[in-house]
Amino acid sequence: MIREIRTGLVSQGRPPATAPDQRLFRLTDYWLVGDTIECLNENSAMQNVFSTRHNDLPDELPLFPLTGAVLLPNGQLPLNIFEPRYLNMVLDALAGPRLIGMVQPLPGTESDLPELHLTGCAGRVVSFNETRDDRLLIVLGGVCRFDIVKELDARRGYRQSVVNWERFAHDLDQERDLDLEKKGLLDSVRRYLEQRNLSVEWEVLKDLEIPELVDTLGCSLPFSPREKQGLVEALILRDRYDLVSALCEFGTTSLAEASPRPH
Repeated sequence: MIREIRTGLVSQGRPPATAPDQRLFRLTDYWLVGDTIECLNENSAMQNVFSTRHNDLPDELPLFPLTGAVLLPNGQLPLNIFEPRYLNMVLDALAGPRLIGMVQPLPGTESDLPELHLTGCAGRVVSFNETRDDRLLIVLGGVCRFDIVKELDARRGYRQSVVNWERFAHDLDQERDLDLEKKGLLDSVRRYLEQRNLSVEWEVLKDLEIPELVDTLGCSLPFSPREKQGLVEALILRDRYDLVSALCEFGTTSLAEASPRPH
């Protein structure tokens, strides 16, 4: 699916260039350019025969620091890899357990070696394509969140750390919280997107199970980096459900109040 992936590349946290009148919005498996949506990856993020198990989780993990690009256990994240150090990271991951740790830099630490939040989420490389101009187009499927214990010396240019999975070990279990109501969440999302003149394929969202829906929205809605970090650190699915809903409601209200009123 190289053609579809090219329509929405993440380049070190910067969206692809669009015309001045276009709005860009990514919904994990989809990219929205203007007011149309294009499929990027049809693979589900839920468990299958290839999924990572508890015993497969390593003690050390390569780190990919990227502001605003977060991953959650049931979500997916497309990435455009072009820097030599991160090409090394992906190739090394493919030769091993295929896991990469997505983590956000702390605010105000703009440098080649920024300080990091201590909690991130590991993703498994579930899809990749090579390009003729020496890039790798990959999709990470969310696996399990982690706490950074100690950062190690860089390996082949990329950062790595000792990690602890214990606090989020339940991410590997199939959460099926049937008490969480899908319609109310989608209504909040609809109002949030309409305020921003964005649209999605609602039938696709309606078909998702609650875990995939919550984490897809959490990864992909245009929340601030701080708000997204709150979702990464929300302990259980219900907490993320409540936070996504609250962020949508607050975002809708605050944008409406900030809009000029007709006289």
